[in-house]
Amino acid sequence: MTAARKGATRAADIPADVLHALSRGEMQSATLAECMALNQAQLMRVAFPGLSLKALKQVDSACELGVLKRMGRIGAVLLDALGTDGIETCRTHSADTVRGWACFMIGAQPGLHLSARLTAIRPLADDDHFGVREWAWMALRPHLAEELDVSIAHLAQWTSSPSERLRRFASEALRPRGVWCAHIAALKHEPGQALPILSPLRADPSNYVQDSVANWLNDAAKDQPAWVRDLCAQWLQATPADATRRICQRAMRNLK
Repeated sequence: MTAARKGATRAADIPADVLHALSRGEMQSATLAECMALNQAQLMRVAFPGLSLKALKQVDSACELGVLKRMGRIGAVLLDALGTDGIETCRTHSADTVRGWACFMIGAQPGLHLSARLTAIRPLADDDHFGVREWAWMALRPHLAEELDVSIAHLAQWTSSPSERLRRFASEALRPRGVWCAHIAALKHEPGQALPILSPLRADPSNYVQDSVANWLNDAAKDQPAWVRDLCAQWLQATPADATRRICQRAMRNLK
């Protein structure tokens, strides 16, 4: 089963017993394909058997949506049904998708200050599971984009975290284009606003962080290629570390 799971990059390749176990929360997903393919409506009924019929119907409807809207809608449904106490219940669940729901419950909380959202999301952004870490930044990205200056100031502090996962969150959450999410027009036009985050990470020892910074700059290069070239030239002159070279090479991979 392990070999089959490692090789399953499409939903059609996932063994039926693995998909059944995932949809019952009996194992964590091992690939992105597994994250996408599991039955969240079934998982909800296993994780929260006492949920009201109304809430379950709302979850069923949410499962007809694209994956990001689905997660967001389910987070809102759970927040309404369980209240804020439900966030901790989801955050400590053994199933990675349920912990992902906690991310979107935090995102769905009304009237929460950005600093409080970031504090709440921090353990999920540092989760052992790759999928939960992705859900964490996706759930907060709309709020971060709305208060860009404040977000950059907060996330700049995360760049000194001992955890490579939190340092990577700081970069990944505000990529100008990102993945599966709306672009941030202000950073496409003026990417230099994010230098308080990017500069401290320019020689980060972690490949996980390096890849995120490089992808951030690759995003920016689609709109501001000269800015990316100039920044990389500055970095390579001032900080000629192997990590910086790797970041810059990957950042400019699509520039001619």
